[in-house]
Amino acid sequence: MPHEFTEITSETELRELLGEPLPRAVTKERTALHDWDREWLARSPFCLIATSDAEGNCDVSPKGDPPGFTQVLDATTIAVPERPGNRRADGYRNVLANPHVGLIYLVPGRGETLRINGRARLVRDAPFFDAMVVKGHRPILALVVEIEQIFFHCAKAFMRSALWKPESWEPDALPSQARMVKEIQRVEETLEDLERYYGAQYAERLYKG
Repeated sequence: MPHEFTEITSETELRELLGEPLPRAVTKERTALHDWDREWLARSPFCLIATSDAEGNCDVSPKGDPPGFTQVLDATTIAVPERPGNRRADGYRNVLANPHVGLIYLVPGRGETLRINGRARLVRDAPFFDAMVVKGHRPILALVVEIEQIFFHCAKAFMRSALWKPESWEPDALPSQARMVKEIQRVEETLEDLERYYGAQYAERLYKG
């Protein structure tokens, strides 16, 4: 059966529901890094990077490394290292077609996030790669972002979700990654093979590819 919706089709309708933003929500936008932005990036071990291709098809990719993994190149430029992964390169292929990106940086335990929007390019090597070495491994490429908009986002989503409250966590409510892969995907490996793959050796390969 088709779903029934009362759809919003104009910004006027949207504003009738949401109202106008508070002045401080509008004026918080900046175009260059403040000292506190730099400190946030120095303490952040995780970010999400949103991209879209030339047709508008979207992707969001998580990136994580030791705190400070994002290099600040100057007041309007940052660089995010790439580590060995699944090689799909969905976001990177998008950047080649459409350079516009959005990033959200998290600091564990903090409800606020740092949002950065800008234009990105892929770099296969640069002198700053030496500062991105982790466990003896240089990044295989980096995403360089020219900042166009930056601001801190409020903590309400994290407060509502209780994301950082351990008493709300239920990781074992879901089956193991190996079991989900076996049941969802068409793979040749046995469940035991997959359990080994996602076991101790998974962590050992984080920087080895």
